[in-house]
Amino acid sequence: MTNLFDLSGKTALLTGGTGALGTAMAQGLLNAGAKVALLSRNPENLKSAADALGGDAGAVLLLKGDVTDARSLESARDEILEKWGKLDILVNAAGGNRPGATIGPDQTFFDLKMDDFAGVSKLNLDGTVIPSLIFGKLMTEGGGSIVNISSMAADRAITRVVGYSAAKAGIDNFTKWLAVELAKKYDGRVRVNAIAPGFFIGEQNRRLLLNEDGSLTDRGNTIIKSTPMNRFGEAEELMSTLVWLCADSSSFVTGIVVPVDGGFSAFSGV
Repeated sequence: MTNLFDLSGKTALLTGGTGALGTAMAQGLLNAGAKVALLSRNPENLKSAADALGGDAGAVLLLKGDVTDARSLESARDEILEKWGKLDILVNAAGGNRPGATIGPDQTFFDLKMDDFAGVSKLNLDGTVIPSLIFGKLMTEGGGSIVNISSMAADRAITRVVGYSAAKAGIDNFTKWLAVELAKKYDGRVRVNAIAPGFFIGEQNRRLLLNEDGSLTDRGNTIIKSTPMNRFGEAEELMSTLVWLCADSSSFVTGIVVPVDGGFSAFSGV
């Protein structure tokens, strides 16, 4: 049973792996035995993440790259091949939001800024498709696993985050489409799944969910009331699901979106 969750000898690339959730997921892959490459546009963030991980020498590779820039990803691909000779796992965790693609409490839909809406879609959706094109091809012979990061906003209306919601819904559909395509064209050697985290505290949403004294904001309180487990998730709670989707334990699993959400997506509110 232990061997089914063993990633020893595997190599992984994690985009957006320098935030709280990304670093935790990278740690989970390292703990399971994989070597992990982190890709980010910001060298300082890469160094901070690497220091936090404290991986064994040679187990962590830092790569500068932009998930919306194919040329920079091709350079990162070449570095991975030069260093490790292969890639077995791709985790598409890069993403984010913009104020103009968010509708505040005192705004209406008609305040939406289309440039920001397009930018959010480019970062989240294009930033999942482009890495899958470039790095996924490395897995077509030896096999591998692609894991995309979705959201609770993908399959239901969550107020304010109109651009982010649309982009994440696109990721859900792309995950299923690519899973079918690669399973049929490459004899099931490459699997594609997604994780939909519930509400976790990160730098992106901290001020929306918590006051400076650590108490809940009105929005944070609404979310907790809609989460049957009555709390936010801990970053480490994403590790086991990610390792499962990357390991042989899920060898017949492809095309699914796994919620890790404390029951949020199951609750009707009543």
